[in-house]
Amino acid sequence: MNYFSYYYLSNYSYIIFVLPFVILSLIASARVNSSFKKYSSVLSSRGLTGAQAAFDVLRYYGITNVKIERVSGNLTDHFDPRANVIRLSEKVYDSTSVAAIGVACHEAGHAAQYAENYVPIKIRNFIFPVASLGSKLGFPLAVLGFFLGFQPIAVAGVAFFCFAVLFQLATLPVEFNASRRALSVIDETDILDIDERNGAKKVLTAAAMTYVAALAVSIGNLLRLIFIVNRRRD
Repeated sequence: MNYFSYYYLSNYSYIIFVLPFVILSLIASARVNSSFKKYSSVLSSRGLTGAQAAFDVLRYYGITNVKIERVSGNLTDHFDPRANVIRLSEKVYDSTSVAAIGVACHEAGHAAQYAENYVPIKIRNFIFPVASLGSKLGFPLAVLGFFLGFQPIAVAGVAFFCFAVLFQLATLPVEFNASRRALSVIDETDILDIDERNGAKKVLTAAAMTYVAALAVSIGNLLRLIFIVNRRRD
């Protein structure tokens, strides 16, 4: 097949297999931003900051070797297991909002996962090196095999990309569990009251849906690759 055949198949398969999930991903992203903005204006009755709430979660789990630092950017909050540091964005670190506390407690939940050797996060970390390689090489190898008419290279590209999908799949239980840990500690230690907790839950649920959408996009791209490779074989 020539370039025009590939161009047609590539665009056709993108519209069928990927575009619907990209739209879903955009909706999920807009929802998390909307939820965060809404509950950023709702201040907690106890007046704890995001940093203080994260510290309370760490203390609940008996974790004493994790630092909490401020980082620039918007929704750049994350836990760095290599440095044992929870990094909270400027809108979370000093804020006493329900949204900030929910996000901060979620990141502390990740720290608790590492402290307890949570199995799904170990699986995700094990997959990561190959998944990172697969996300970079999957499409190029599949396309190269398509143009050369050499099926083994194309199949290798599909196989590499499968690891990228597996990584996205392995991420889901990690993220959902971190949120469950956060909400559980919020309940047990009264970091937020009942109504405020519901707001934090909505923020974390919206954030979790972005990972579901990302997995859907990856699966769509995998189906697209399989479709193109099979059409070349036919």
